Amino acid sequence: MPIQKALTKKSLGVLMHPSCIPGGRVCGTFGKGAREWIKMLHKHKVEYWQMLPLNPTDSSGSPYSSPSSFALNPWFLDIDDLIDKGFIFISNKEELCCTNQNKNYFDFNIADDFTKKLGKLLMQGWISQSEARKNDFYKWLSKNSWVEDYAIFIVIKEEFNMLPWWQWPHEFKFKNNNFLKSWINGKSAEILTKKLIQWHLDEQWKAIKIFAKSINVKLIGDLPFYVSRDSAEVWSNKSLFSILKNGDLIFQSGVPPDYFSSTGQLWGTPTYFWSKHKRSNFDWWRKRFKRQFELVDLLRLDHFRGFAGYWRINGNSKTAISGRWINSPGRTLLNKLKIDLGTDSLPIIAEDLGVITPDVEKLRKIFELPGMKILQFAFDGNEDNPYLPKNIEGENWVVYTGTHDNSTSISWWESLENYAKKRIKDEYKFSENPSWSLIKLGMDTNANLFIAPIQDILSLDDSSRLNIPGTTKNNWKWKLNQPLGEIEDNIRRFSELGNDFGRTR
Repeated sequence: MPIQKALTKKSLGVLMHPSCIPGGRVCGTFGKGAREWIKMLHKHKVEYWQMLPLNPTDSSGSPYSSPSSFALNPWFLDIDDLIDKGFIFISNKEELCCTNQNKNYFDFNIADDFTKKLGKLLMQGWISQSEARKNDFYKWLSKNSWVEDYAIFIVIKEEFNMLPWWQWPHEFKFKNNNFLKSWINGKSAEILTKKLIQWHLDEQWKAIKIFAKSINVKLIGDLPFYVSRDSAEVWSNKSLFSILKNGDLIFQSGVPPDYFSSTGQLWGTPTYFWSKHKRSNFDWWRKRFKRQFELVDLLRLDHFRGFAGYWRINGNSKTAISGRWINSPGRTLLNKLKIDLGTDSLPIIAEDLGVITPDVEKLRKIFELPGMKILQFAFDGNEDNPYLPKNIEGENWVVYTGTHDNSTSISWWESLENYAKKRIKDEYKFSENPSWSLIKLGMDTNANLFIAPIQDILSLDDSSRLNIPGTTKNNWKWKLNQPLGEIEDNIRRFSELGNDFGRTR
């Protein structure tokens, strides 16, 4: 009996991270703005909303290098929902933080400061909460064991000026539980604050997920393959990772030399000790997946090739040249996931970009997972290019104009040489708006799902780009600086074009 596929019909989606949605006081939140966005997608028959990881970010704002694989980003906590439900009491919320409606970026430090103010208000309001509400909180804590280590980890980081855990004093770095017990008692208020923030984030997002489901909008999340070295998970579970107790890397992740880099890429995250994961029946990974599917309907697996095999480099290496390929037990793990989800159809999109070897392709096909095709990669003049629309065979794909790591399609077009533009115009009849020409081209493929970043739907240039890989400054900050109502005509046009290609409900 053939495996049922996750994507079974032609449909449309939009890629936009919650931080980009207007309506929050600093950036987008899990509040009214997100609900209005989902309503707009539903109204115009767009079935999928894709986002980046919902986890807290690192100091550069990246959600792909998070201090936790389980926690949610505190920047997304919505003050209006907290006030409406009586969790915080404030006479004038305008005093807390200025609104940020007229800028197309936000400041991470202001977002952090606002979160701290909300945390203090939550603690002040906690005393007045009913016993029933407090019981709900403690029940949630008992079902989410990750919260304890995460809250302690973040409070210790704040105690030591956000230094990575391997630079903490000895007792903290080595997680001396006897010592930590007494220290934790003295920090009970700070730790409770972190837990309350996570509880409210969880409640707010799950309400959004329920709302989205009620009007048939599906949420696509994103899961990085590796975990940040400076994370609660690595600090708490060192034996599962290729790291010494003092924080030194035994092995680190990366990719081998290729056309783009003669020395490859060093990512600096610890690789997995897969033998330990096997012995524990993949308990940590299964909890990680379980958490993700509490939050989203489908999951994009970033660096999917790591589930087939990974490039392992010595921890002290300065380049990725001397690494070697090591097999991963991805097939066993994904079979466990099928059992956990009680389905033969895994709701997963495989990020299979770059140099993909036959073992990766085989793993994707065994589980009938849709792969990804990026149209911006298609036009190098090579007729065998796998991203060219005519070379996209079958339906089990998600086609994008570009992703969060690409230029916007407007700036991509501007960067092309004139001869390349002429070749593309002649063959694909590009209009004066290359962004919409690329969108139309993607909709016309056989792929079951076509997704465009919101920047391309709005025909924005790279001043609205979300991330430039290999850089650590001025990324992840972009947000919409206009009300959602002002972009509705663009979403309507996206939907109407999708309808021409049989992609709307």
